[in-house]
Amino acid sequence: MAEFDIRRYMGRSVRDMLPEEQPREKMLKYGVDSLSEPELLAILLRTGSKGMNVLDTSRALLDHFGGLRGLSKKDWQSMMVIPGIAKIKAITLEAVFELSRRVQVASLGEEIKMVTPEIAAAYFMPKLRDLSHEEFYVAFLNNSKLLLGYKRISTGGSTSTIVEPAEVMRQAVLNQANSIILVHNHPSGYLKESKADIMLTKRLCESGRLLNIPVIDHIIIAGNGFISFKSKNLI
Repeated sequence: MAEFDIRRYMGRSVRDMLPEEQPREKMLKYGVDSLSEPELLAILLRTGSKGMNVLDTSRALLDHFGGLRGLSKKDWQSMMVIPGIAKIKAITLEAVFELSRRVQVASLGEEIKMVTPEIAAAYFMPKLRDLSHEEFYVAFLNNSKLLLGYKRISTGGSTSTIVEPAEVMRQAVLNQANSIILVHNHPSGYLKESKADIMLTKRLCESGRLLNIPVIDHIIIAGNGFISFKSKNLI
C-alpha cells in the first residue's frame, strides 16, 4: 500500500466553512441522505488533526483504503496510519463496521431456519466475505432446521485452512445437532469449489452418516457470491 501523503489533504478548517457545508448542520437541515460518505465519516470522527480538518481526514481514509468497502475490512490498528486517527477513533470505526455486519444478520430475525442455501449464505456472508484469510464454520441445526448455533472450527491462510473431521463431529455432538451445514470462505473471491473442498466435504458427509448427523449443505462464500454444494448436487 502506498505511503500516506498528508500534503494532498491539507485544507481549510471546518470553522471556515459555511454552516450548510458542515456535516452535522447539513444533516440537520437536509437530512442524512444528503451527506456524502466522507461527511458521514466526519460525524463519527468529530475532529481532524493539525493541518487536516475532519473532512480531509475522512477523505484520506477512504482514498487510502480504496473506498468504504475497503476501509470496512481493516482492523483499527491499520487505520491509525492516517494522521488524526488515534486509537479511540480507529476503534470507533471498527465497531461501527461490525455493527453494520450484525445488522445484516439481525434482519433475518431471531430464529433462523436454514431451509435454503440462500438463508445460510445470507447469515454467514457478513461474517466471511471481507476476510483476507480462510475460516471454516459449522452450523448446528435441530430437527426443524432451526439454527442452534455455530462454531468456527479453524482459521487458515489466504488459500486454505486445515479441518479435522473428528473435531467437526465432536462439536456437532456437543451442540446436540440433528444435522449440520458446513461454511467457509474463499478470500480470493473465486466462485468455484476446489478439489480439496470436494474431498473434505465427502469425508465429512461420511463421518456424519456414521453418527446419524447428516451434512445437508456446504456453503462457500466468495465476495458477494456463494456456492451451495446441495444446489450443485455435490451432496
